[in-house]
Amino acid sequence: MHQDCEKILFTEEQLKARIAELGEQITRDYQGKKPLLVGILKGCIVFYSDLIRQIDLPVELDFMAVSSYGESTESTGQILIKKDLTIDISGKDLIIVEDIVDSGNTLYTLKEHLRCRGAASVKVVCLLDKPARRKVPMQPDYTGFPIEDEFVIGYGLDYAEAYRNLPYVGILKRSIYE
Repeated sequence: MHQDCEKILFTEEQLKARIAELGEQITRDYQGKKPLLVGILKGCIVFYSDLIRQIDLPVELDFMAVSSYGESTESTGQILIKKDLTIDISGKDLIIVEDIVDSGNTLYTLKEHLRCRGAASVKVVCLLDKPARRKVPMQPDYTGFPIEDEFVIGYGLDYAEAYRNLPYVGILKRSIYE
């Protein structure tokens, strides 16, 4: 797996430090509240588990599985909810936890969907943000790291279900997917 990585963008230490900062910021912003953290499976799982331990508040946890990529490196622009929430979100403050924001299509649609279901608020925290790829007006509320337009793997991010377990975020060699 490691040989398929062209370059490491963020080390384990860099990820840990930035996630601690995000947890502190969310803790400050949600004082007196009990946010529901909605993890978007599968990519968020490593980031999600590290982030929730950095938030010093009572929180609720739930997950959704939303697909827009399949086995491609490009978003199809259409989303499919494969697993829905199990908690009633009416009146709750939601924080969507996402591994990466790319085109923004998935999150833009998902935020509207959750607002229509009665959430009091819906914000987004992402580990990585690729603003150069944005196709809709979608800006994460909390961002770990902005990145250039590269195909990244590791720390939960995959290519065709591989590389999620790498302990860092790296750039996948083009020869793997072209």
